[in-house]
Amino acid sequence: MDQRTIALLFFAIMQSFSQSVISQTHIFGEGIISTGDYETHPAFSPTGDTLYFLKGFPDAGFFSICVSYKKNGKWSAPRVASFSGMYTDADPFVTRDGKTLYFVSNRPINEGEPVKPDWDIWKTELTASGWGKPIHLDSTINSSASEYFPTMADNGNLYFGSGRKGGKGRADIYVSRFIDGKYTLPENLGDSINTSDNEYEPYIAPDESYLIFMATYPNGLGNADFYISHRVNGTWSKAKKLPEPINSPVTEWGGKVTRDGKFFFFGSNRNKINDVLPGREDMKAFDLRLHSAGNGLGDIYYIEMPAVKF
Repeated sequence: MDQRTIALLFFAIMQSFSQSVISQTHIFGEGIISTGDYETHPAFSPTGDTLYFLKGFPDAGFFSICVSYKKNGKWSAPRVASFSGMYTDADPFVTRDGKTLYFVSNRPINEGEPVKPDWDIWKTELTASGWGKPIHLDSTINSSASEYFPTMADNGNLYFGSGRKGGKGRADIYVSRFIDGKYTLPENLGDSINTSDNEYEPYIAPDESYLIFMATYPNGLGNADFYISHRVNGTWSKAKKLPEPINSPVTEWGGKVTRDGKFFFFGSNRNKINDVLPGREDMKAFDLRLHSAGNGLGDIYYIEMPAVKF
Protein backbone atom coordinates (compact mmCIF):
# COMPACT_ATOMS: atom_id res chain seq x y z
CA MET A 1 0.00 0.00 0.00
CA ASP A 2 1.51 3.37 -0.98
CA GLN A 3 1.64 6.42 1.30
CA ARG A 4 -1.17 8.25 -0.51
CA THR A 5 -3.53 5.27 -0.15
CA ILE A 6 -2.68 5.06 3.55
CA ALA A 7 -3.48 8.76 3.96
CA LEU A 8 -6.80 8.56 2.11
CA LEU A 9 -7.91 5.54 4.13
CA PHE A 10 -6.70 7.19 7.32
CA PHE A 11 -8.75 10.33 6.64
CA ALA A 12 -11.88 8.43 5.61
CA ILE A 13 -11.87 6.27 8.72
CA MET A 14 -11.10 9.21 10.99
CA GLN A 15 -14.16 11.02 9.59
CA SER A 16 -16.38 8.14 10.63
CA PHE A 17 -15.17 8.13 14.24
CA SER A 18 -17.35 9.65 16.94
CA GLN A 19 -16.88 10.87 20.50
CA SER A 20 -17.37 7.31 21.71
CA VAL A 21 -14.02 6.17 20.31
CA ILE A 22 -11.82 8.95 21.65
CA SER A 23 -10.17 6.29 23.81
CA GLN A 24 -8.49 4.99 20.63
CA THR A 25 -5.85 7.63 21.16
CA HIS A 26 -3.29 6.40 23.67
CA ILE A 27 -0.75 8.14 25.87
CA PHE A 28 2.69 6.95 24.83
CA GLY A 29 5.23 5.68 27.34
CA GLU A 30 3.20 6.72 30.36
CA GLY A 31 5.47 7.28 33.34
CA ILE A 32 8.65 7.23 31.23
CA ILE A 33 8.13 9.40 28.14
CA SER A 34 4.85 11.08 29.10
CA THR A 35 5.19 11.85 32.78
CA GLY A 36 3.10 14.86 33.76
CA ASP A 37 5.82 17.26 32.66
CA TYR A 38 5.48 19.05 29.31
CA GLU A 39 6.36 16.48 26.63
CA THR A 40 5.59 16.83 22.94
CA HIS A 41 6.90 16.68 19.33
CA PRO A 42 7.96 13.02 19.00
CA ALA A 43 10.35 11.93 16.24
CA PHE A 44 11.43 8.31 15.81
CA SER A 45 14.52 6.92 14.16
CA PRO A 46 13.76 4.93 10.97
CA THR A 47 14.20 1.68 12.91
CA GLY A 48 11.70 2.85 15.55
CA ASP A 49 13.94 2.07 18.51
CA THR A 50 15.09 5.62 19.25
CA LEU A 51 12.76 8.48 20.13
CA TYR A 52 13.61 12.16 20.14
CA PHE A 53 11.09 14.49 21.73
CA LEU A 54 10.73 17.77 23.58
CA LYS A 55 10.54 18.44 27.28
CA GLY A 56 9.76 22.02 28.15
CA PHE A 57 8.62 24.56 30.68
CA PRO A 58 4.86 24.85 31.32
CA ASP A 59 4.65 28.16 29.45
CA ALA A 60 6.31 26.60 26.36
CA GLY A 61 9.03 29.23 26.71
CA PHE A 62 11.95 26.78 26.67
CA PHE A 63 12.41 23.28 25.26
CA SER A 64 15.25 20.80 25.13
CA ILE A 65 15.43 17.82 22.80
CA CYS A 66 15.55 14.57 24.76
CA VAL A 67 16.21 11.02 23.64
CA SER A 68 15.06 7.59 24.80
CA TYR A 69 16.09 4.14 23.53
CA LYS A 70 14.01 0.99 23.29
CA LYS A 71 15.85 -2.00 24.69
CA ASN A 72 14.35 -5.42 25.39
CA GLY A 73 10.91 -4.00 24.69
CA LYS A 74 11.22 -1.13 27.18
CA TRP A 75 11.98 2.55 26.73
CA SER A 76 14.91 3.93 28.68
CA ALA A 77 14.73 6.92 30.99
CA PRO A 78 15.13 9.98 28.76
CA ARG A 79 18.22 12.10 28.74
CA VAL A 80 18.97 15.41 27.05
CA ALA A 81 20.35 14.83 23.56
CA SER A 82 24.07 15.53 23.21
CA PHE A 83 23.54 18.55 20.95
CA SER A 84 20.80 20.14 23.07
CA GLY A 85 20.29 21.44 26.61
CA MET A 86 21.58 25.01 26.52
CA TYR A 87 19.39 26.88 24.05
CA THR A 88 15.75 26.55 23.08
CA ASP A 89 15.77 23.59 20.68
CA ALA A 90 12.66 22.08 19.14
CA ASP A 91 11.04 20.14 16.29
CA PRO A 92 13.42 17.19 15.75
CA PHE A 93 13.22 15.20 12.52
CA VAL A 94 15.39 12.19 11.62
CA THR A 95 16.10 11.46 7.95
CA ARG A 96 15.23 8.15 6.30
CA ASP A 97 18.80 6.82 6.65
CA GLY A 98 19.00 7.87 10.31
CA LYS A 99 22.23 9.77 9.69
CA THR A 100 20.98 13.36 9.90
CA LEU A 101 18.74 15.05 12.45
CA TYR A 102 17.13 18.41 11.68
CA PHE A 103 15.79 20.72 14.36
CA VAL A 104 15.08 24.39 15.05
CA SER A 105 16.84 26.57 17.61
CA ASN A 106 17.39 30.11 18.80
CA ARG A 107 21.10 29.39 19.34
CA PRO A 108 23.58 31.94 17.95
CA ILE A 109 25.02 31.21 14.53
CA ASN A 110 28.55 32.01 15.68
CA GLU A 111 30.04 31.29 19.08
CA GLY A 112 30.04 34.31 21.36
CA GLU A 113 27.08 35.99 19.68
CA PRO A 114 23.81 36.58 21.57
CA VAL A 115 20.85 34.23 21.33
CA LYS A 116 18.84 34.87 18.18
CA PRO A 117 15.41 36.54 18.46
CA ASP A 118 14.01 33.99 15.98
CA TRP A 119 14.30 30.26 15.35
CA ASP A 120 16.39 28.85 12.51
CA ILE A 121 16.74 25.35 11.07
CA TRP A 122 19.87 23.42 12.03
CA LYS A 123 21.10 19.91 11.39
CA THR A 124 23.48 17.50 13.05
CA GLU A 125 25.09 14.52 11.35
CA LEU A 126 25.89 11.16 12.84
CA THR A 127 29.56 10.35 13.39
CA ALA A 128 31.39 7.38 14.85
CA SER A 129 31.20 9.05 18.27
CA GLY A 130 27.59 10.28 18.08
CA TRP A 131 25.89 13.40 16.78
CA GLY A 132 28.28 16.03 15.45
CA LYS A 133 28.39 19.77 16.00
CA PRO A 134 25.12 21.38 14.82
CA ILE A 135 25.27 23.03 11.40
CA HIS A 136 23.24 26.15 10.60
CA LEU A 137 21.39 26.00 7.28
CA ASP A 138 22.22 28.97 5.10
CA SER A 139 20.03 31.86 3.93
CA THR A 140 18.56 29.77 1.13
CA ILE A 141 16.43 28.16 3.86
CA ASN A 142 16.64 30.42 6.91
CA SER A 143 15.32 33.98 7.00
CA SER A 144 15.23 36.88 9.45
CA ALA A 145 11.93 35.46 10.76
CA SER A 146 11.37 32.13 12.50
CA GLU A 147 11.43 28.78 10.75
CA TYR A 148 9.61 25.79 12.22
CA PHE A 149 9.34 22.00 12.04
CA PRO A 150 11.53 20.78 9.18
CA THR A 151 10.48 17.48 7.62
CA MET A 152 11.86 15.84 4.50
CA ALA A 153 10.44 13.75 1.68
CA ASP A 154 12.41 10.80 0.37
CA ASN A 155 13.57 12.84 -2.65
CA GLY A 156 15.22 15.36 -0.28
CA ASN A 157 12.64 18.13 -0.61
CA LEU A 158 12.50 20.04 2.67
CA TYR A 159 9.15 21.25 4.06
CA PHE A 160 8.90 23.72 6.94
CA GLY A 161 6.88 26.55 8.41
CA SER A 162 8.07 30.14 8.38
CA GLY A 163 6.95 33.60 9.42
CA ARG A 164 9.03 35.22 6.65
CA LYS A 165 7.87 38.24 4.71
CA GLY A 166 5.82 37.73 1.58
CA GLY A 167 3.59 34.99 2.95
CA LYS A 168 -0.17 34.84 3.09
CA GLY A 169 -0.43 35.09 6.87
CA ARG A 170 1.50 35.24 10.10
CA ALA A 171 3.19 31.93 9.28
CA ASP A 172 2.96 29.74 6.18
CA ILE A 173 4.25 26.39 4.98
CA TYR A 174 7.02 26.27 2.39
CA VAL A 175 9.01 23.71 0.41
CA SER A 176 12.62 23.96 -0.71
CA ARG A 177 13.26 21.49 -3.51
CA PHE A 178 16.46 19.45 -3.60
CA ILE A 179 17.69 19.66 -7.20
CA ASP A 180 21.14 18.65 -8.46
CA GLY A 181 22.44 18.40 -4.91
CA LYS A 182 21.30 21.87 -3.87
CA TYR A 183 18.29 23.42 -2.22
CA THR A 184 16.22 25.91 -4.17
CA LEU A 185 14.61 29.06 -2.81
CA PRO A 186 11.56 28.07 -0.74
CA GLU A 187 8.16 28.07 -2.43
CA ASN A 188 4.94 28.95 -0.60
CA LEU A 189 2.53 26.00 -0.85
CA GLY A 190 -0.34 28.26 -1.82
CA ASP A 191 -3.97 28.94 -1.01
CA SER A 192 -5.04 25.32 -0.56
CA ILE A 193 -2.90 25.14 2.56
CA ASN A 194 -1.88 28.64 3.68
CA THR A 195 -4.28 31.31 4.96
CA SER A 196 -4.17 34.69 6.68
CA ASP A 197 -3.78 32.87 10.02
CA ASN A 198 -1.00 30.46 11.07
CA GLU A 199 0.17 27.25 9.42
CA TYR A 200 3.22 25.93 11.21
CA GLU A 201 4.21 22.30 11.28
CA PRO A 202 4.17 20.23 8.08
CA TYR A 203 4.63 16.48 8.17
CA ILE A 204 5.26 15.47 4.56
CA ALA A 205 4.63 11.89 3.43
CA PRO A 206 7.81 10.21 2.17
CA ASP A 207 6.44 10.23 -1.40
CA GLU A 208 4.90 13.73 -1.04
CA SER A 209 1.39 12.35 -1.58
CA TYR A 210 -0.07 14.05 1.46
CA LEU A 211 0.71 16.69 4.03
CA ILE A 212 -0.50 16.81 7.64
CA PHE A 213 0.10 20.16 9.30
CA MET A 214 -0.77 22.15 12.39
CA ALA A 215 -2.71 25.39 12.05
CA THR A 216 -4.29 27.89 14.43
CA TYR A 217 -7.69 29.16 13.28
CA PRO A 218 -8.15 31.79 14.65
CA ASN A 219 -4.65 32.81 15.71
CA GLY A 220 -3.50 31.36 19.02
CA LEU A 221 -1.77 28.18 20.15
CA GLY A 222 -4.84 27.14 22.14
CA ASN A 223 -6.63 26.73 18.80
CA ALA A 224 -3.98 24.47 17.24
CA ASP A 225 -5.38 21.52 15.27
CA PHE A 226 -4.27 19.14 12.53
CA TYR A 227 -5.25 19.51 8.87
CA ILE A 228 -4.56 17.31 5.86
CA SER A 229 -4.04 18.01 2.17
CA HIS A 230 -3.45 15.53 -0.66
CA ARG A 231 -1.21 16.11 -3.65
CA VAL A 232 -2.88 14.97 -6.85
CA ASN A 233 -1.19 15.49 -10.21
CA GLY A 234 1.14 18.01 -8.62
CA THR A 235 -1.64 20.08 -7.05
CA TRP A 236 -2.48 20.30 -3.34
CA SER A 237 -6.13 19.71 -2.42
CA LYS A 238 -7.96 22.13 -0.15
CA ALA A 239 -6.88 21.30 3.38
CA LYS A 240 -9.44 19.67 5.67
CA LYS A 241 -9.43 19.51 9.43
CA LEU A 242 -8.87 16.05 10.87
CA PRO A 243 -11.73 15.04 13.18
CA GLU A 244 -11.70 13.58 16.65
CA PRO A 245 -10.16 11.54 18.13
CA ILE A 246 -7.02 13.12 16.67
CA ASN A 247 -8.12 16.72 17.23
CA SER A 248 -9.69 17.86 20.46
CA PRO A 249 -10.81 21.16 22.02
CA VAL A 250 -7.23 21.78 23.24
CA THR A 251 -3.83 22.11 21.56
CA GLU A 252 -2.56 19.40 19.18
CA TRP A 253 0.81 19.77 17.52
CA GLY A 254 4.04 18.08 16.47
CA GLY A 255 2.40 15.30 14.44
CA LYS A 256 4.31 12.65 12.47
CA VAL A 257 3.48 9.29 10.91
CA THR A 258 5.93 6.52 11.74
CA ARG A 259 8.17 5.32 8.94
CA ASP A 260 6.25 2.04 8.63
CA GLY A 261 2.97 3.93 8.22
CA LYS A 262 1.36 2.18 11.18
CA PHE A 263 0.96 4.99 13.72
CA PHE A 264 0.35 8.72 13.94
CA PHE A 265 2.19 10.30 16.90
CA PHE A 266 1.56 13.81 18.19
CA GLY A 267 1.61 16.08 21.22
CA SER A 268 -1.55 17.25 22.96
CA ASN A 269 -2.64 19.22 26.00
CA ARG A 270 -5.77 17.11 26.46
CA ASN A 271 -6.39 15.74 29.94
CA LYS A 272 -8.13 12.82 31.57
CA ILE A 273 -9.10 14.70 34.72
CA ASN A 274 -12.80 15.48 34.79
CA ASP A 275 -14.70 18.01 36.86
CA VAL A 276 -15.68 15.22 39.24
CA LEU A 277 -13.12 12.69 40.48
CA PRO A 278 -14.06 9.03 40.99
CA GLY A 279 -14.04 9.64 44.73
CA ARG A 280 -12.61 11.95 47.36
CA GLU A 281 -8.81 11.97 47.25
CA ASP A 282 -6.39 12.89 49.99
CA MET A 283 -3.37 15.09 49.28
CA LYS A 284 -1.09 12.19 48.38
CA ALA A 285 -3.50 10.77 45.80
CA PHE A 286 -4.41 14.20 44.43
CA ASP A 287 -0.76 15.21 44.13
CA LEU A 288 -0.01 12.02 42.22
CA ARG A 289 -2.87 12.77 39.82
CA LEU A 290 -1.67 16.34 39.32
CA HIS A 291 1.85 15.22 38.47
CA SER A 292 1.03 12.29 36.19
CA ALA A 293 0.49 11.97 32.45
CA GLY A 294 -2.90 13.16 31.29
CA ASN A 295 -2.92 16.21 33.55
CA GLY A 296 -3.46 18.60 30.63
CA LEU A 297 0.05 20.04 30.60
CA GLY A 298 1.29 18.12 27.57
CA ASP A 299 1.82 14.49 26.65
CA ILE A 300 2.69 12.39 23.62
CA TYR A 301 -0.19 10.45 22.09
CA TYR A 302 -0.55 7.97 19.28
CA ILE A 303 -3.26 6.34 17.23
CA GLU A 304 -3.10 3.39 14.87
CA MET A 305 -3.39 4.02 11.17
CA PRO A 306 -6.09 1.95 9.48
CA ALA A 307 -5.14 -1.60 8.62
CA VAL A 308 -6.90 -2.48 5.37
CA LYS A 309 -6.26 -5.58 3.29
CA PHE A 310 -6.46 -5.57 -0.53
